[in-house]
Amino acid sequence: MTSTDTRAEETTTVIVGTGFAGLGMAIQLLREGRTDFLVLEKAHEVGGTWRDNSYPGCACDIQSHMYSFSHEQNPDWSRAFAPQAEIFDYLKRVADKHNLREYIRFGREMTSARWDEQQHRWHVYSSDGEHYVAKFLVSGVGALHLPQIPPLEGIERFRGRTFHSADWDHDFDLRDKKVAVIGTGASAIQFVPQIAPEVAEMTVFQRTPPWIMPKSDREIPRWARAMFRRLPATQRAYRTFLYWMLEARAIGFNGHPGLLKLAEKVAKWNMRRTISDPQLRAKLTPDYRMGCKRVLISNDYFPALTRRNVDVVTDGIAEVREHSVVDTAGREYEVDAIIYGTGFHVTDAFDYLEITGEDGRDLSTEWSSQGMETHRGITVEGFPNLFFLLGPNTGLGHNSVVFMIESQVRYTMEAMRIVERQGADALRVRGDAQERFQEHIQRKLDKGVWTQGGCTSWYLDSKGVNRTIWPGFTWKYWLDTRKVETSEYELLGRR
Repeated sequence: MTSTDTRAEETTTVIVGTGFAGLGMAIQLLREGRTDFLVLEKAHEVGGTWRDNSYPGCACDIQSHMYSFSHEQNPDWSRAFAPQAEIFDYLKRVADKHNLREYIRFGREMTSARWDEQQHRWHVYSSDGEHYVAKFLVSGVGALHLPQIPPLEGIERFRGRTFHSADWDHDFDLRDKKVAVIGTGASAIQFVPQIAPEVAEMTVFQRTPPWIMPKSDREIPRWARAMFRRLPATQRAYRTFLYWMLEARAIGFNGHPGLLKLAEKVAKWNMRRTISDPQLRAKLTPDYRMGCKRVLISNDYFPALTRRNVDVVTDGIAEVREHSVVDTAGREYEVDAIIYGTGFHVTDAFDYLEITGEDGRDLSTEWSSQGMETHRGITVEGFPNLFFLLGPNTGLGHNSVVFMIESQVRYTMEAMRIVERQGADALRVRGDAQERFQEHIQRKLDKGVWTQGGCTSWYLDSKGVNRTIWPGFTWKYWLDTRKVETSEYELLGRR
């Protein structure tokens, strides 16, 4: 299609995705009386990560009262750490409350976007051939939506069932089956305890053991829920308490890894009290500093690994045969199903997006070759009026990413207002401003546990650079994004 195609639907803002980021952006637009926007959603329901991940035991690892919009508090969370179904229901209720479905185009995945330098407009194309023209383009796709499936020698010969935790096969009956679980990350430690009692045998293939802390989960009593409903200020106070409790953890991650030694002792104590076998404990004990990889929480993962029908294998996988998996030590394990608990594409999560900016610059090509670089995780030099929510280097290891999303939505809204107040068509971040921001955060990341902790992780890109984590307190990010510094931007098409 050309930029003059009469079939194009014109709007002021196109938002991509209906997870916390996309819905949060849409709500704020409506709050300001802006109805000239639409949301592209590849699926047929809202929810993002919390729609797609429905594996047994799926739950949040941040307390429910923090993992929600500040302006849409839910007094009826059933547990301290909400299960997936409740978060999914929460997002659907929020969408219904604000009539967001009216603005959502379901079943339409953005396949490409191109900046028109003459029109100062984004031309956005979806998987069903639709064409949209918009002044602003907001990406709310996040990073945890493209399953990472490792290449396994011989997997094409396997006659059993294979699926990723993010695409759980609920039609496959696991009862009395022999199952191989590949990976021991955040998803695996949740679904392994749920399915271990059902299967005949389970072989867990572990590459690197995670640090696992006890999970302070509990049912929220009825009296507390009633109090939160009748006295919303009490819930806000509780949320504030949780925020600062979680925020304190950033001290250990950011240049003070010695403070994590106490937490490591707690994690080892937790392992000793649930696992008596010293050989199994040795397999499950990390040899790197806590926080270098994502810290996990669970009360039932270690007990599940002590079951007679569960085996933990630390040798790599050499090959997959028709009905078995063979490790690098030559041992063969008969299996009926292979379940990948191998996480997601993160540092390369945007490689599939075909986004073309000024002078024909291709975002995925630049990011894959030079590394993902933005200004404050939101804007990108050479790509005017493009905003990322939960973009590079705004992920967290210690607090709620919803807090970060709300800061980014506020920043994006202010940027839009500046364009309109100044009578301009577009706003573009200056290259020197983006460069200063990148130098600042990478200096901090170099001192943090993610770099100094003695491990490799999905936080790092192929060059070993951390493109995922925000290296500091979230209140500092909130402060830094309270105002759009106009000196860091250029205005285009100003009249």
